[in-house]
Amino acid sequence: MTTAQETAPQPVFRKDYRVPNYLIDTVDLEFDLGEEVTEVRARMRVRRNPAGEAGAPLELDGEGLVTRSVAIDGRRLEGAEYVESDVSLAIAGVPDAFELTTVVHIEPQKNFELSGLYKSSGNFCTQCEAQGFRRITWFLDRPDVMARYTTTITAERERYPILLSNGNRVANHDLGDGRQRVKWEDPWPKPSYLFALVAGNLACHAGRFTTMSGRNVALEIWVEPQNIDKCEHALVSLQKSMKWDEERFGREYDLDVYMIVAVGDFNMGAMENKGLNVFNSKFVLARPETATDADFEAVEAVIGHEYFHNWTGNRVTCRDWFQLTLKEGLTVYRDQQFTADMTSYGVKRIDDVRGLRAAQFPEDAGPMSHPIRPESYIAMDNFYTATVYEKGAQVIAMYATLLGKDGFRKGMNLYFERHDGQAVTCDDFRVAMADANDRDFGQFERWYLQAGTPRLAVTAERDGDALLMTFEQKAPRGQEHFEPMHVPVRFAVIGRDGARVELRCDGVAQEADETVLELTELKSTYRFEDVPAGAVPSVLRDFSAPVELEFAQSDEELAFLYAHDDDDFNRWDAGQRLFGAAILAAAEAGTEAVPTPEQSAAFGQVLGDARLDGSMKALLLVMPGESVLAQKMEVIQPDHLHTARTTFRRALALANWDVLLAAYRASRPTGAYTHSQEEVHRRALNGTLLAYICASGRDEAIALAWEHFDAADNMTDMQMGLACLCEIDAPERQRALDAFHAQWHTDPLVLDKWFTVQSSSQLPGAPARVRELVARDDFDVKNPNRARSVVHVFAAGNTTGFHDPSGDGYRFVADHVLAIGAFNPQVASRLAKTFNQWKRYDPTRRELMKAELERIKATNGISKDVFEVVTSALA
Repeated sequence: MTTAQETAPQPVFRKDYRVPNYLIDTVDLEFDLGEEVTEVRARMRVRRNPAGEAGAPLELDGEGLVTRSVAIDGRRLEGAEYVESDVSLAIAGVPDAFELTTVVHIEPQKNFELSGLYKSSGNFCTQCEAQGFRRITWFLDRPDVMARYTTTITAERERYPILLSNGNRVANHDLGDGRQRVKWEDPWPKPSYLFALVAGNLACHAGRFTTMSGRNVALEIWVEPQNIDKCEHALVSLQKSMKWDEERFGREYDLDVYMIVAVGDFNMGAMENKGLNVFNSKFVLARPETATDADFEAVEAVIGHEYFHNWTGNRVTCRDWFQLTLKEGLTVYRDQQFTADMTSYGVKRIDDVRGLRAAQFPEDAGPMSHPIRPESYIAMDNFYTATVYEKGAQVIAMYATLLGKDGFRKGMNLYFERHDGQAVTCDDFRVAMADANDRDFGQFERWYLQAGTPRLAVTAERDGDALLMTFEQKAPRGQEHFEPMHVPVRFAVIGRDGARVELRCDGVAQEADETVLELTELKSTYRFEDVPAGAVPSVLRDFSAPVELEFAQSDEELAFLYAHDDDDFNRWDAGQRLFGAAILAAAEAGTEAVPTPEQSAAFGQVLGDARLDGSMKALLLVMPGESVLAQKMEVIQPDHLHTARTTFRRALALANWDVLLAAYRASRPTGAYTHSQEEVHRRALNGTLLAYICASGRDEAIALAWEHFDAADNMTDMQMGLACLCEIDAPERQRALDAFHAQWHTDPLVLDKWFTVQSSSQLPGAPARVRELVARDDFDVKNPNRARSVVHVFAAGNTTGFHDPSGDGYRFVADHVLAIGAFNPQVASRLAKTFNQWKRYDPTRRELMKAELERIKATNGISKDVFEVVTSALA
């Protein structure tokens, strides 16, 4: 009898990597796109890998394929000459080099998993990362098999006038029977996950770019015709990205055309397929009436990210999926630097760390904690995580901190020089950085090997005129085994006059007023001489390492840094630590939080600081989020935490009411909308001030929020007004929701915002409200954006609703894990992760969440994606 253990999905381990037994040099793909069945003919030049296992059969990957024929060197094989299963096709006794031709049938119109070839709004499109190409044809679907592709697409001209694939278009034929055939050639070898095909009725927003060597590149943004007026920002963002990568890293684009296609049904943000990026439409379409300032920045950032992949991911790719951070962590770092250069470095750095602490730190402390280079997986799609991406980017940033801008560029140059056209590992990148700068980065590998967020305990002591700084590396919470990391700590001391103090210490450059301390031992002490009395240490400036800082500074010291530190990140972080401690103390006690007069005064001082731009001031005024504060509680009590943070914000608003109201009125628009950086800063501050006004609970807040919403000539102000009203139990709330829906119900991306502000509202009765939302005719659970706008936003961003004491919030989310998992395992498994920290909650909630996880696990037929998440959570 077969046991459940024997039939459970089995893990894949990094230690078991073996080179492919066969290599594929060229692939000729022919697609005959049909409304019921699509035929895919693949002709491949295959050869035995000398480094592989001698005599091994050829084993190809496939999923959901109906095999019509298999041939070697033109001879069709009989059924007995190959072995086919649901996921593989094996052929024994093949020659050392041969041509393999397969013909399969697939049904894209039934592919709601959105992996492989599928249909979105009547158009064909693909998503092949990580393992979607095997849903298109039999292949060696692994990133270390790189081939040159030719793609021929045949389809009805009227239905699908536009036929796109990777590379350059080389032929276009009218077949005379209502069909057309287009041929594409990609001259660059690539792994199968970078293959792309798009066919549909699309309109093009075109532009050009001249590279640094003088080549002219055609730029094409392809969208559904009704969205053609929302593409200019995407085009300009692409041009900026191309120019920036040339100037910053010397990387030039390498094809004649660069295409972006926006689709409405997409599991991720975008995909860097060589020369033909397929994007979630939310990261392409933008105009002021429909997109917020944050949306505009996100479009620019994601377009930059996918373009930068052309070199960090495409020209140099990862050997296996365990090395995913090699391309993703590195490219996230590059897109973060790009956005910082296009906007504000300090604001961007703070935003990145806020996201890291809200999403990645909890992941590091949860049941699926893993290093940035995981050691095993059951479903690879589960490891497109904040750890691999965001923590991976912080690891790359540490190289830049240790080597400096020029040293990092030298390392990048050597990396490209050595590995262009190859599939490589994280170790190859680390060695290139070390060799280019004559550095030893052997200990640095521990950032790739050890899971969890290291803790850095810091103490400061006076010894006469000297300041002794002691740094102790500690294991991540809940872990015992820990090897000391190579940790760069950017450090300065701020004098009472607000200026940095000159640092005099053995091992620190003379006359330096800021340094990078390289910690390599579990405990290190530095003695800084002649430090003036009252000077305050500024530790981990610019968040120079992804660690949890444990540094007991007084409220007075934190308030001083909050007012005077010249490092943008540390100034912001001082405020987070100052106010966060007060909120946490009240949450632990189960009481309302009341700021001290000194805390209110510090808040007011920043509020009135005319030297700050609006975006930076807005960040300095925002309190730590509940998800971040929850990580510091021994037992998470979400209702206590919500009450403490809410009452603290209300008290700050009331204590600074006159200044707050005056600042809000002074930052209101004085003319028509513009998308200048100055106006972006003004809107950021104005929206933050409105949120505090509404948090005050005063009656006049309702009228101000309604006016903010009603007078808006752009989506930034309209959405902020609507979001504020959605947190107030007043008739204006429904009035605004009705007006917004009436105006924007035909625009899917804007309607997602309407769903989001309601599912995130923490007014009482949230579980019942989200059930009403998903019952609406305009809610489509099969569209990932729409599903995320309600179910995932509720689970991840609505503390009181998801954790409602009745357990109804948990039941609602678990129901959707099962419902979505039936057709889209990727989206379902990400939703299931919102239960990951169930063990850290109070006993009642803990048992309610555990019961839902057990219900999911006990359901027959759950995908391996969901199985891996819930099994890890329950372990």
